[in-house]
Amino acid sequence: MPTDAELKVAVLGLGYIGLPTAAVIARTGAQVLGIDVSQTVVDTVNSGRVHIEEIDLDGLVSGVVARGNLRASTLIEPADVFVIAVPTPFGDNHAPDIGYVLKAATTVAAALKAGDVVILESTSPVGTTEKVRDLLAKLRPDLKVPGMGPGTPDIAIAYCPERVLPGRILVELIDNDRVIGGITPRCARKALQFYRRFVRGACVTTTARAAEMTKLTENAFRDVNIAFANELSVVAGNLGIDVWEVIRLANRHPRVNILSPGPGVGGHCIAVDPWFLVHGDPENTPLIRTAREVNDAKTGYTIGRAEALIEAMPGAPVACLGLAFKANIDDFRESPALKVAASLAHRFGDRVRIVEPYADTLPSAFDGSGASLIDIDTALETCPILVVLVDHDVFRSVPLEERAAKRVYDTRGIWPDQPQPPVSEAPPIRLAS
Repeated sequence: MPTDAELKVAVLGLGYIGLPTAAVIARTGAQVLGIDVSQTVVDTVNSGRVHIEEIDLDGLVSGVVARGNLRASTLIEPADVFVIAVPTPFGDNHAPDIGYVLKAATTVAAALKAGDVVILESTSPVGTTEKVRDLLAKLRPDLKVPGMGPGTPDIAIAYCPERVLPGRILVELIDNDRVIGGITPRCARKALQFYRRFVRGACVTTTARAAEMTKLTENAFRDVNIAFANELSVVAGNLGIDVWEVIRLANRHPRVNILSPGPGVGGHCIAVDPWFLVHGDPENTPLIRTAREVNDAKTGYTIGRAEALIEAMPGAPVACLGLAFKANIDDFRESPALKVAASLAHRFGDRVRIVEPYADTLPSAFDGSGASLIDIDTALETCPILVVLVDHDVFRSVPLEERAAKRVYDTRGIWPDQPQPPVSEAPPIRLAS
């Protein structure tokens, strides 16, 4: 593989994972080309700016673009390493959609040459890397692909999922361990050489299918744990007990680690990836399926509790605090907070005010609702009802004296000193039939 200064890398997809990955690789001195279907994204990156919120990403991108190590385009070019980091949503009946992955692989095929390495980072159902291999073999019959026929293959194909936390992506891309799954052991070694250029964490090689399932397992584990916490929060509320106090005390046990409840589960990983396991073996995944349904149902339960609180104060304005799927980021993908706030807005109209420090305008989900975007100070001055949906730091900082007279439904437990409304009117958790 070429030296850092000579290495050419193409990263397909400049989203929440692709752009930070491209910038971190460019920082090593490699020549990185970011590919995206959006001309706006391409123009933004080429100007040294960013289109997503992530700590320190703006400075890093500005620096590597200025030095000429990172540029963006809508068109593919030859490279030594191709990294695919495109979305993998689910479609009807939660069936995984790998269409973006296969389209990216088709794009890569046009520029592929002997000696190149193709790495899929997108979270994918088991077997997707093999589908990428099969597609490349079909599109480029002039190249020997790994695992298909005798002889030394011309290219290497591997799977290496990201495992980063929004808000810490630049740190965790470097420090976290990586699982590198090759179509063959040789492929895994080729990909390992690439990741060792910028990863300080351990790089462990395995098969592509094992690496794919590892990523899905990590997120399904968290989803099941959160489902337990969400179910517990409903039971505790019905019994008049502070669930966060119970969890804090239970976690003092040396072998107990309960996660925090909330209005549901969001984001591009935990709210989506477990369905890939369920779809892969529906007969043997009742626990994973139920956990997904519990977490989805918690959003409906939250809406019901909030509605009961608002109806108890006719005409009073209500502030929904937060839309993001987790604290201190601008990512609204699969966000239960957004679903709750939008539902309330469409029912109660202009009584609903939204506080989201990471948004300049309301998302399209609020179109026609009459809801408005305000800041936290205005909410505290004008809204007697507060519904806490996201634990942004700016919300945590509000002292009791500024909210003591408010009616508060705190779904995140950020104000343990705040009395909560009764839950006698709340609907039960209802799973999909």
